[in-house]
Amino acid sequence: MTIDERFERIEHYTAGLAEERRKDREEYKALWSDTQRQLNELSARVILFGDESREADARLESRIAQLAEETRAANRHLEERIGSLVSAIGKFIDGNARQ
Repeated sequence: MTIDERFERIEHYTAGLAEERRKDREEYKALWSDTQRQLNELSARVILFGDESREADARLESRIAQLAEETRAANRHLEERIGSLVSAIGKFIDGNARQ
């Protein structure tokens, strides 16, 4: 093999390597762009999920406060009924004991 043939072979080999590297760079750029896009989408979803979670927490807090107030009102009403019943039973017993 002559020197010129060797140089041609080396040039052909290095040209192939350069083409492979160019393709690799293009592939890496595409992968990087796709990864960035996915990260941006994920970030947007996380922010949206956080907003939705805060809204749900606020609704739950409001509902808990409403139920607590309803429970307190029901307890007051029950206390009044029990007090009235105890008073009526006391009067009934007192009336029967005097007879």
